Amino acid sequence: MKVEPQKEHEWLQKLVGEWTYESECPTEPGKSPEKFAGSETVRSLGGLWILCEGRGEMPGGEMAAMLMTLGYDLQKKQYLGTWVGSMMTHLWVYAGSLDAEEKVLTLSTEGPTFTEEGKLAKYKDVIEIKNPNHRILTSHMLGDDGEWHQFMTANYRRKT
Repeated sequence: MKVEPQKEHEWLQKLVGEWTYESECPTEPGKSPEKFAGSETVRSLGGLWILCEGRGEMPGGEMAAMLMTLGYDLQKKQYLGTWVGSMMTHLWVYAGSLDAEEKVLTLSTEGPTFTEEGKLAKYKDVIEIKNPNHRILTSHMLGDDGEWHQFMTANYRRKT
């Protein structure tokens, strides 16, 4: 079985490279957001998948490792992927699509809430390509109020 990369797979190749990132997470109202830094290596797997391996700071000053996979399923006509981190046991499974301008990839998933043990919530991660050397990742959780609440922003910059 041999599949030739399509335009959707080629879009993912924009993420291949060495990156540094700075992220911030809001804390309590009226307080400054917490800021963290890290790095990520993104490599291609056969031109069809990308593997994103990151290391970065966590709340409390501990370091964490993360691994994300992303590809495009030609039969399902959607982007699929996974995310795991050294700080939790949950396997996050992504499904998503690009916007019409092909600059924003929105990935939906489900995972544990931050506040209630054993409860799951809906999440979305949004990857926006600003230019070849800058991308932004925002993470959102669907609240009990039916609204999406952004809880993290990360600016990735390509190492030069």
